[in-house]
Amino acid sequence: MGLFKPDLYRSFAVGFALGAVALLATMGFGGDAPKAGVIGSAQAAPVVIDQTR
Repeated sequence: MGLFKPDLYRSFAVGFALGAVALLATMGFGGDAPKAGVIGSAQAAPVVIDQTR
């Protein structure tokens, strides 16, 4: 009797495959995808004059 059942390994394999497909669908196949990808560039907030006085 093994420590883990075969269903556990099958579930890991299916989860890995679905995760890889989701990652490829999000990032695409292009070589520059990580550069343009998940996190966009930061932008500073506009300056607002203090009007509390």
